[in-house]
Amino acid sequence: MMRGIHVPLVTPFESSGAVAVDAIEKLGHHVLDQGATGLVALGTTGEVAALDPAERARVIEVCARVCAERQALLTVGVTGNDTRSTARALRELPPGVGAALVMVPYFLRPGERGVVAHFEALADETPVPLVVYHIPYRTGQAVSAATLRRVGAHPMIAGVKYAAGGIDQDAIDLLGDLPEGFAVLGGDDVCISPLLALGAAGGILASAHLETRGFADLADAWQAGDVARARALGHRLARLSAALFAEPNPTVIKGVLHAQGLIPTPDVRLPLLPASHESVSRALLA
Repeated sequence: MMRGIHVPLVTPFESSGAVAVDAIEKLGHHVLDQGATGLVALGTTGEVAALDPAERARVIEVCARVCAERQALLTVGVTGNDTRSTARALRELPPGVGAALVMVPYFLRPGERGVVAHFEALADETPVPLVVYHIPYRTGQAVSAATLRRVGAHPMIAGVKYAAGGIDQDAIDLLGDLPEGFAVLGGDDVCISPLLALGAAGGILASAHLETRGFADLADAWQAGDVARARALGHRLARLSAALFAEPNPTVIKGVLHAQGLIPTPDVRLPLLPASHESVSRALLA
């Protein structure tokens, strides 16, 4: 279910500041046309923290319609760092959502036993499969390969978005001994090629807004064992990803998408500020 490249869509804004609903629909179809296997709504790249409840519901509605038309998987980010409110948000997910991306509890640092208890409690209640979002440089909580294996043994936990900031020993250990049916998806765009080489099933990649076909071809090349092609693609796409993350995500990506005519403005909401002209220009040339 979780194979391939999933694009965590930006939330484009009109010049009035309103969510650009038509642009979301256009962008969703565009990346699916270019080889994405699924969309992710309300992730960090989508500025979920800056959206009000009505805007979040509208984003899900549009993405669900696009994915239903294209028979693609829609994964929705479900935020929260306490178990009760996260479980409630999962129960309230609307029809059309195929999976939920749930971050390891952030700021609280509950320890690995707490992480296991949190995800097992959520998995017992969720109406859709869960993808654990492991991103310790944002959460402050380390999670070992052994803990991810234990969590991944639950039949309602489909995988992990692995974004540890690089290829660490736990990534190697996890990919060397995965629970059945548990997928590792790369979440650090620059490192996606080596993670795929180690056996990751795909990625949830903001950079894939701009090179969807290239990232899809990269995943296919590693899956087929075409090492020469995969290496060449991986090096090129890593340079692009580095340029797109030169300033806080998704500011450069929005700047490039706007320059290409895919979204109406490059605007982001505070506390983010739009990317500089220099960073956008470098990314356009990468």
